[in-house]
Amino acid sequence: MRVIGAVKEIWRYPVKSMAGERLQHANVGALGIYGDRGWAIRDEKAGEIRNARKLPALLHCIAAYVREPSGNDVSPAQITMPDGTTFRSDSAEANARLSELLGRPVSIWPVQPPSERDLLRRGAPDNPDVRAEMREVFGRLESEPLPDFSTLPAQLLEFTSPFGTFFDAFPFHLITTASLSALASRNPAADFDSRRFRPNVVVETEHDIEGLVEAEWSGRTMRIGATRIKLEMPTVRCVIPTLDQPNLRKDPSVLRTIVRDAAQNPGAYATIANGGTIALGDEVALE
Repeated sequence: MRVIGAVKEIWRYPVKSMAGERLQHANVGALGIYGDRGWAIRDEKAGEIRNARKLPALLHCIAAYVREPSGNDVSPAQITMPDGTTFRSDSAEANARLSELLGRPVSIWPVQPPSERDLLRRGAPDNPDVRAEMREVFGRLESEPLPDFSTLPAQLLEFTSPFGTFFDAFPFHLITTASLSALASRNPAADFDSRRFRPNVVVETEHDIEGLVEAEWSGRTMRIGATRIKLEMPTVRCVIPTLDQPNLRKDPSVLRTIVRDAAQNPGAYATIANGGTIALGDEVALE
């Protein structure tokens, strides 16, 4: 067992692609932090669940739970719009308010049981040139490689999320201060604020740990307090870290640095080996 740091930040995102809640502690189960990505937006014109890659205005909304989720229970979220007005995710006005903001008809949905898969089915791409579509949503220039999608769950070819979730790929996501510092050193003019990367946990690494370390840890088990997670793979990065959001400006150079200097994918996706409670300051160790 090697201690590699401590928990610096904990984040939960009640509504997929909206700004989330910064927590002092959180309960973690098989599907990650209770309530994480408990709601998501369906683009009715496109016929699929979508995130800020296609609906970037979502990043300017803030979501917080009305009551603390318990296990698989999804409670309503209070949504604060960019103009400061609020409404609940389960209110009669929610779809109309979000459609007005996004400029297209949308609906908001709570996560469905794994047996209910139609909501997660992918619609037709906006661009029939699939490669061009991928370059757009992943923010890659013509001169840059696309991410390697072969390591992602196969069902994501047909569905927008693993069944029973609204996650992009896996139920837990972390990034280290070592990686954030390494990226900043390569592009000092950019702001590599952790919020750009939408992690569940930011690990403040020990002083002797430097560089883009998460990729080296793939396949290993990490202990966070009493919770154990398996680090599955580096986090596939899309255009979202470059987009503007409250107090963070749009900055395509963030992704240029990620592609050039971080093998495209800083951070780590994980699954839950043993659930438990995590808290700020908890010791983080590699088994």
